[in-house]
Amino acid sequence: MENPKRSPTKIVIMGAAGRDFHNFNQVYRHNPEIEVIAFTAAQIAGIANRRYPTILAGALYPNGIPIVDESELESLCHRENIDCVVFAYSDITHAEVMHRASRAMVAGADFLLLGPQRTMLQAKVPVIAVSAVRTGCGKSQTTRWLSKLLRQKGLKVAVIRHPMPYGDLEKQIIQRFASKIDLAAADCTIEEREEYEPHLEAGNIVYAGVDYSLIVQQAEREADIILWDGGNNDFPFIKPDLHLVLVDPLRPGNETTHHPGEVVLRMADIAIIAKIDSAADADVQKVSDTVKKVNPRAVIVRGASPITLDDPEAVRDRRVLVVEDGPTTTHGGMPYGAGYVAATRAQAAMIVDPRPYAVPEIAEVYNRYPHIGAILPAMGYFSAQLKALETTINNAEVDVVVAATPSDLSALMTLNKPVIRAHYEFAEVGQPSLSSQIEQFLALHHLGD
Repeated sequence: MENPKRSPTKIVIMGAAGRDFHNFNQVYRHNPEIEVIAFTAAQIAGIANRRYPTILAGALYPNGIPIVDESELESLCHRENIDCVVFAYSDITHAEVMHRASRAMVAGADFLLLGPQRTMLQAKVPVIAVSAVRTGCGKSQTTRWLSKLLRQKGLKVAVIRHPMPYGDLEKQIIQRFASKIDLAAADCTIEEREEYEPHLEAGNIVYAGVDYSLIVQQAEREADIILWDGGNNDFPFIKPDLHLVLVDPLRPGNETTHHPGEVVLRMADIAIIAKIDSAADADVQKVSDTVKKVNPRAVIVRGASPITLDDPEAVRDRRVLVVEDGPTTTHGGMPYGAGYVAATRAQAAMIVDPRPYAVPEIAEVYNRYPHIGAILPAMGYFSAQLKALETTINNAEVDVVVAATPSDLSALMTLNKPVIRAHYEFAEVGQPSLSSQIEQFLALHHLGD
């Protein structure tokens, strides 16, 4: 007697437009025993109520896959008799992950997390990955520093960035950025520009998008080595030959409180204690002790993030509005960032709280993230949000704006007051140095001059 045909297992992938799509592409796209009913969206406003298009979803999904707001999880599970909910986004506390697990299980579903080994791609060229235990540790500046070092060795470098596909997914399957013209053509958000512009200014070609199998194939044809510039605190999409993970002594204790930040720390070949020029010695030691306990095989190096202002005198004795990197101060949990530090060091007369001037879209950000201090997070995922940011800045009764976002705000909006940019880069501190570790890696792989 023939066995009756089994119905596919119905799953929902909980995501935030990034890890969720990658997990689907790697594990579920061509599996006839699995039916992905929907993605849910969280963290980023405005990314729900779309569809994962057929061209990406594959032949098993001729109508694509709906993307719904995470608030609909329970009703979706009940309505569609969901068997399993797959959690697939990052920079979230362990407790919050389990709250979502509880919701899924009460709604009748199992709860699953896919690990690195099942989801990482294999590149044909060596890969150095840069990850972190939290958003805002300094991954991108470290990746830029590494790219400069590698280019000095005569190597062709491709930077592959963690995804930020918030727009038209069909147009974002593979993205290659070599100039600011490419950013404009792709209608990049502030959040994308914050990550891509500094790389372009450093001379790097940046790849991003949705289908990382195709992205890696293109990048490895053009490069001797790939640098994975990780987003949030996610683990790499590509199997690293050397994995660098940043920890932040300005947030001591966060090394093991967030998912998947603890995962990447336990994966690390090298742990970089960042920002030691801004942190208390006791907090640097506390973080170092945690790294040694959690991952005793990791080599520990130290780094600083020196901050500079384009024109400190333009800030001295002035009323200042500080605009900070958005993700660092929202789901990254930081009350302020480099801009606040730079304005304080430049002896601003007053750092003005933006809240009284915030339009409703920006006021909602403060409501959602009440930890944010007297700074304005650079929110600009969509044109309406960018306009709200512009209006809030123009409303503020201040003399000057200090902008610590890596993108050039003055080029993206029309502002009625001067903008002084704050910059921060990676710098080595002490021994063992990061450069010595990279030299050893290159020698092992017979790379460089």
